[in-house]
Amino acid sequence: MAGRNLYRLNGVAHIAGSIGDEPNRCIYNVRRQQNMPMHERIIPYLERAGLYHLARLNSQWFWLDEPLVSAFVERWRPETHTFHMPFGECTVTLQDVAFQLGLPVDGEAVSGCLGEFETYMEGGRPTWEWFEDLFGERPPPNKVKQMTVHFTWFHERFRVLPPDASEETVRIYARAYIMMWSAYLPPNDGKEKRVIRYRLALDRLTARDIVWEPYSALDVLAVVHPEILTEEHSRMWRAVTALIYFAVIEWHQVDRVVPQLGGVQHIPEDALNVDWLHAKDGRGGDRWFLHYYQKWHEHWENRLDAVISIERVADLGPSADYLDWWYR
Repeated sequence: MAGRNLYRLNGVAHIAGSIGDEPNRCIYNVRRQQNMPMHERIIPYLERAGLYHLARLNSQWFWLDEPLVSAFVERWRPETHTFHMPFGECTVTLQDVAFQLGLPVDGEAVSGCLGEFETYMEGGRPTWEWFEDLFGERPPPNKVKQMTVHFTWFHERFRVLPPDASEETVRIYARAYIMMWSAYLPPNDGKEKRVIRYRLALDRLTARDIVWEPYSALDVLAVVHPEILTEEHSRMWRAVTALIYFAVIEWHQVDRVVPQLGGVQHIPEDALNVDWLHAKDGRGGDRWFLHYYQKWHEHWENRLDAVISIERVADLGPSADYLDWWYR
């Protein structure tokens, strides 16, 4: 992993190529700020939106181990959308999203247009009219930059729900809470030593060290939302499809991490090369991304056709043929 000349498919240097020159390299740019208190009156609206479980997690500190994340970033390959480990591959799946965050993993893609979307909407209502409908007022002109609102103003305006708030005001504050989801993250000390320690620990992992199905434990199943365990929802965990957020397109490459879903990993098909998409961003406010990225939206719309069949086995992990291929 520490080769000096390590490049992604699009020719951009990979972070792992700098380990020899920067052995203590660690991410530091995680936002640190105070979150919005979760008043009990907004809870019914969070439940109705299907976001209460995530809100409960955010009502206490989110601890992020930045050195550990850094060590994993060094092993991320955009060609396969997986972490490359000594024993094979692993990745974040929709199953992780469902169990850890309690978020729904099916439905329409979150997309549209980052600006001037009124030209695509029925009735043609300007952006800030929608904002005023949702939050009861428009931000001051000096608190707006293009299509974004300054977080400081938004936070100060909606942080504390008034004690005599009407039900409409409660709805507004519930929407504001959903917009924030930000928490204060205490700083981590000793990052430089820990990133080296984590890197070495990952280097030494074997397939036998991995708990492939951590969510099968009874104490985990006892606290998850029952609806995420139904086939209607859980089948999406096995869909090899596009994950979409406006201009951000990622590939849900679960056919390369079958042991995470209860099967044996065999030699996978060639990875879909979408590395060029990673150079894209949301700039260009008049682009309607549903048309601009029509091919990828079609992948998501046809997601049920992309659900793979996995034969569940007791002995999870990579097959002997896969390991031979992987080591080569």
